[in-house]
Amino acid sequence: MDESQTGPLLGLLVFLIICSAFFSSSETGMLSLNRYRLRHLAREGHKGARRASRLLERPDRLLGTILVGNNVVNILAASIATVLAVDLWGEAGIAISTVALTIVVLIFGEITPKTLAALRPESIAFPASHLLLLLQRLLYPVVWLTGMVSNGLLRLFGIDPAQRGSDSLSTAELRSIVRESGSELPLNRQNMLLSVLDLETVTVNDIMIPRNEVYGIDLDDPLEHIIEQLRTTSHTRLPVFRGDINQIEGVVHMRQIARLLSQNQLTKDALLAASSQPYFVPESTPLSTQLINFQKQKRRIGIVVDEYGEVIGVATLEDILEEIVGEFTAQSPAQQSEIEPQDDGSFIIEGTINLRDLNRQLDWHLPCDGPKTLNGLVTEALESIPENSVCLQIGPYRLEILQVTESRVSRVRAWKISKSTAPQSSEQ
Repeated sequence: MDESQTGPLLGLLVFLIICSAFFSSSETGMLSLNRYRLRHLAREGHKGARRASRLLERPDRLLGTILVGNNVVNILAASIATVLAVDLWGEAGIAISTVALTIVVLIFGEITPKTLAALRPESIAFPASHLLLLLQRLLYPVVWLTGMVSNGLLRLFGIDPAQRGSDSLSTAELRSIVRESGSELPLNRQNMLLSVLDLETVTVNDIMIPRNEVYGIDLDDPLEHIIEQLRTTSHTRLPVFRGDINQIEGVVHMRQIARLLSQNQLTKDALLAASSQPYFVPESTPLSTQLINFQKQKRRIGIVVDEYGEVIGVATLEDILEEIVGEFTAQSPAQQSEIEPQDDGSFIIEGTINLRDLNRQLDWHLPCDGPKTLNGLVTEALESIPENSVCLQIGPYRLEILQVTESRVSRVRAWKISKSTAPQSSEQ
């Protein structure tokens, strides 16, 4: 073979390797595209995203086009390389061309372009979609034939080629996406989105105000005492009951009685007439459901009842919103903090604190799938009402009982210790 033929063949070989790199990078780039970002860009009118979306609607045809093109150029490149090598080295050129072309194709036609496409899928896939759409039309008869044979083989194995995997995300997968959004999404917004997703797993029982802490109006109290309560309360809506919250009569909005209260014309009958019917909520209702129910019922407060119909607390719309955005009501100076940091790194904690609030404020992980308060957690772990100075350990958290009042733990000193020395649960 003379030099006039060797030059064009060598140039054609280089061109075929470039084509191999194109097909390899196109395959990886198209399949590495983020489908959700792709849909967003397509809706925004991005032409490259629209072309890529059209190609990905039929992945069998897309892969058929790429693989047909890739195999043709690779086989043709191998043939030309063999001709050139035999011309230069004789029969030994076959082995030389096989080894050399394998290395060249692996590096320049496979590994490098595929790695680049995996790192920059949009930069590769969107421009490549021009040529891929054209090749898909030109190679349609071959792609259709090979696709029909391939799909027939799949059906023999009981696989339906027309059945595509779902692109829908589970709650856990969506939570992982939010966590991995990085700097694209500020931390406070990440936390809000994660809190919205957690509404499915949190129930009304987890966020309600327990009945012993409910502030309400007892109609059995003297009228003067009731008026004083109404004048000094910081709440907008108050439950109205007789003797016990289980005998609830309604819920009064301060706006409904403001005029009567300012003119000293309020009576118990007027208070009761201004009250709306109580809205009862089962304790096991998920917060996501209850949020919708509050919206449907045009309510902002619900009376939480257990399976026996006993009132066990009160839940408000504000409580649910705080699960999403965090605390947004300022604590009054008269209210004592439920968590008091100490100089030695420990915390003095009220026994009535909700475990979810405690974990959120201190970034702890005390178990809260059982008892809802610190008092409940301690009494469950000890299986009795503890005495002062009793210590116990739950996971990496050590708790010391400081005060017990009215058969319940009222104050606890708590601190976190090294996990390596922390047994699951033990009494000291």
